[in-house]
Amino acid sequence: MDVVDAPGQGTVTYATWIRRPENAHLAVVAKSGPSSLEIFSFDPLTTALSASPKAKHEFEEGVHPLVIVVHPSGDELVCSTNTGDCKLFELYVREGKIKLTEKEQPLMHGIGLQKCLAFSVDGTRFATGGVDGCLRIFEWPNVRVILEEPRAHKSFQDMDFSLDSEFLASTSSDGSARIWNTSDGAPVTTLTRNSDEKIGFCRFSKDGTKPFLFCSVQRGNKALTVVYDISTWQKIGHKRLLRKPTSIMSLSLDGKYLALGSKDGDICVVEVKKMEVRHWSKRLHLGSEIASLEFCPSERVILTTSNEWGVMVTKLAVPADWKEWQIYLLLVGLFLASLVAFYIFFETSDSFWNFPIAKNQAARSKIENMLGDSDQSMWEPLDL
Repeated sequence: MDVVDAPGQGTVTYATWIRRPENAHLAVVAKSGPSSLEIFSFDPLTTALSASPKAKHEFEEGVHPLVIVVHPSGDELVCSTNTGDCKLFELYVREGKIKLTEKEQPLMHGIGLQKCLAFSVDGTRFATGGVDGCLRIFEWPNVRVILEEPRAHKSFQDMDFSLDSEFLASTSSDGSARIWNTSDGAPVTTLTRNSDEKIGFCRFSKDGTKPFLFCSVQRGNKALTVVYDISTWQKIGHKRLLRKPTSIMSLSLDGKYLALGSKDGDICVVEVKKMEVRHWSKRLHLGSEIASLEFCPSERVILTTSNEWGVMVTKLAVPADWKEWQIYLLLVGLFLASLVAFYIFFETSDSFWNFPIAKNQAARSKIENMLGDSDQSMWEPLDL
């Protein structure tokens, strides 16, 4: 396990990845004192962010960034602030130069403090969940309001879009969770839970084969990870994984790994297929609550933040994935091996049809060699 701190001054409030072509991913870090958004490059070989930011936006005095969400295209990001505004930024990357530009969006001004921000997987929906419990769902990029529900929750805790972008799951500070249809904003259902259970965080499965919703649940003193079937929205099982109160949940882009962060700085990473812990980072942010946790889009690396320890980049001790070039190399190796096998087969076979000959065929060949061509007669034709 490799852990690398991000450089720079200021108190880190949030950090997340920016997906870029050819796996040249970036990381955006929100800081206060002084308040800014900073863009860092990422080197997968050293598992480190760049020594200095490649781009920076400084906020006016009194404005502090809270939560960041990046559009799946990697060209836009939205940041909520303590003044109740959501600010939209455009990212320009050309020939190694990076520029972060604020873009005016009146519909996201003055909407109040936002605890949750989320883009749908296909990038056509944008949702906000407020501290005041108000849910807003917008079409993107035209920012047409699909839903504005001021009494969606007592106060928002977490939210996530399904893989097909059809549903939005949201959780409340009172322990409840609801499902919404993103096309018209209609409520679908409220997740069932026992009277002593509080649902905290939620993530939809992303591997395309298992239609599940994962939720962190606190049942008395027990911290559980509960799985719901999204075809029925019924609970199908639970497991104790982190074994302590959860402060954040995240899922890898390919859906293979689920990560849980604790309120005292621990991280566990779970293989979704077997629901078994594959990586532990105990005391990663010693004594401090994990505020944000995100998987790198292409590497088995996570980006985490806490108020006390700032931002950290951690390489996970999980089995390595097959790279694309490794798969091609394997296919080429199999092809060459088949050619060698065919050549050996060809060289050890009969010279006419190039197939192995039976024992009686071998004996017949020896007789024919002694007698000559069987089509020619031993006697000349009789001239009558």
